[in-house]
Amino acid sequence: MRTGWLLDLRGGPTPYAGAWELQKALVAARQREEVTDGLMLLEHEPVFTIGRSGRSDHLLYPRELLAGKGFGVYEIERGGSVTYHGPGQLVGYPILDLRSYHEDVVKYMRSLEETIIRTLLDFGIAAQRQRGYPGAWIGEEKIAAVGVAVKRKVTMHGFALNVDPALAHFDYINPCGIGRPVTSMARLVGRPLTVDEVRPVYARRFCEVFELNLEAVSLDDLQRVLSSKHPVAVSV
Repeated sequence: MRTGWLLDLRGGPTPYAGAWELQKALVAARQREEVTDGLMLLEHEPVFTIGRSGRSDHLLYPRELLAGKGFGVYEIERGGSVTYHGPGQLVGYPILDLRSYHEDVVKYMRSLEETIIRTLLDFGIAAQRQRGYPGAWIGEEKIAAVGVAVKRKVTMHGFALNVDPALAHFDYINPCGIGRPVTSMARLVGRPLTVDEVRPVYARRFCEVFELNLEAVSLDDLQRVLSSKHPVAVSV
């Protein structure tokens, strides 16, 4: 089993812009083989992100109004349309060289969904895939979004699993541009649930599916590696 790194950012929501810059720096480092495969786990402050297939009308309110309510809006390079990130949601960004996974993006997406489905099953939640709609579903309700980008064989972005976010925040958008409702783990299990309860379960399932042994690293550890090779300013 190959060894990789796990950056588990705790202690409150991580600013989206900083995490995005860190992803890009890690992708470049992975392309140069200066770091191994790895996984970032975190929560974000409330933001909406618009992927490559997104449209401005998938935001149901003007950006100025959203900004006034404390929501950031980012247009990013992942696939998919618009989605929400915020506290109470486990977000994962795998940085993987797909040459270790047969350079198969579709298989990678299905494997990423599998990590979520297995995690949910550990909490007694039976999720499914829906053909043509990436993510994890409970009937017609979406519980996890999946959207990735691949840069010169290396992955970035990833998934957002609704543990116990403010589901009302999804009312500001047309989630993923398909008009389907969303749900959360807490709603389904009928009790409060924290992201910290889900983190280690997810990490274990990720290792299982991708056949990786992840070793915990700190943000300082990664930044030292990045700055020693190619100086980069990343504030997370």
